[in-house]
Amino acid sequence: MFSKETYQARRDVLKKQIGSGILLFLGNDEMGLNYADNCFRYRQDSTFLYYFGLSAPELSAIIDIDNDQEIIFGDELSIDAIVWMGTQPTLKEKAEQVGVQTVLPLSALSDTLKRAEAQGQTVHFLPPYRPEHRIKLLEWLGIPLGKQEGSIPFIRAVVAQRSIKTDEEIVEIERACDITADMHIAAIRMLRPGMKEYEVAGALEAIAIGAGGDLSFPTIATINGQTLHNHYHGNTVRSGDLFLLDAGAETAMGYAGDMSSTFPADTTFTPQQREIYLIQNAMHRAAVEALRPGIPYMEVYELTARIAVDGLKALGLMKGNTDDAVREGAYAMFYPHGLGHMMGLDVHDMENLGEIWVGYDGKPKSTMFGRKSQRLARELEPGFVLTVEPGIYFIPELMDKWRAEKKHLDFLCYDRMETYKGFGGIRNEEDYLITATGARRLGKRIPLTPEEVEALR
Repeated sequence: MFSKETYQARRDVLKKQIGSGILLFLGNDEMGLNYADNCFRYRQDSTFLYYFGLSAPELSAIIDIDNDQEIIFGDELSIDAIVWMGTQPTLKEKAEQVGVQTVLPLSALSDTLKRAEAQGQTVHFLPPYRPEHRIKLLEWLGIPLGKQEGSIPFIRAVVAQRSIKTDEEIVEIERACDITADMHIAAIRMLRPGMKEYEVAGALEAIAIGAGGDLSFPTIATINGQTLHNHYHGNTVRSGDLFLLDAGAETAMGYAGDMSSTFPADTTFTPQQREIYLIQNAMHRAAVEALRPGIPYMEVYELTARIAVDGLKALGLMKGNTDDAVREGAYAMFYPHGLGHMMGLDVHDMENLGEIWVGYDGKPKSTMFGRKSQRLARELEPGFVLTVEPGIYFIPELMDKWRAEKKHLDFLCYDRMETYKGFGGIRNEEDYLITATGARRLGKRIPLTPEEVEALR
């Protein structure tokens, strides 16, 4: 937890930005895994954490701007809860640690909101992403489930504030990135033919928990890297396989790291693997070199797409004019996702608030395959923390579909692509802070070039 002055200052900025009304913050409740008392790992709502700092279930809060009140709603522990969970500070004491003086029972929130509405106050809320949030908004404010889009001024104010990371946040994010790097370095060292994917995934989770935190998202540890979000860990690693790892750590305060690495099951890459790996490396280096305030991240994405096309043309996998191939989307056969996303208290920072606001500053998104998956397109600003993660993939089902549709025949060399159907995919990812003059990598360096990977293998 940061100092109470940090949370007070954050709330003060928000109040000035919104100007009037009630700001409602819904904390997360516990969720049963397979019955009520066997719960998933608890994680507080990130915006609640940002402004109120308390990581405990069954809490909500309001900022009443018009009457200059800040209230946390929740119930003190019963004796039964103390028997099972132990003695803890009271909710009143916890609230004082984040600079909030007023605490009311959770049951008082509904009447408080209804009274505010009766007095003509606007109740602002953020888009719900959990079922219990939706039910509460229905019960407390009478808003139908299909009309709970959230308050645009509230969304935009939170995005503007949370997008710029403070020095104390950077320290915490870098701690997460250091642990994340340790996870990847350990995996690169340990992988051997004959292992199961879950052996790697389990070792990484031990590192994250052993550092006092947890995973920032479910680990992707797979020999089937062509499947972008592959969370199955039951395959046996065999000689000749490429292993794609996308994993990150979260600190006890909730800040995330997110890195990817790709390495061979053997001690060296095959010639074919090295050729593709070098193209991905060129994409990655160009993106990092382009990072600076004022450049739209979509431009950096397009730069990496052009480099991918040029590299694939040299291998006989693509043909034609590079700019045309990028404009028409042919590159997405091999590069179907975006270049990166914002990162902070969420590994995809503030994604629940809407990609259109977080990554596009309200501007419309493309609907083109590949380009539509670019989560961050807006001009970069000092204080942004983002990921750089270009990739190249050979997805048999996509190859077959586009070939049957005779799609992008001017750019794609389908006969040559057939020889890559068992290749898999390559993605390497680092985390960067945009500075006043450029960018700085966060966390320890993980192996990036083929030589660095092979040296660690």
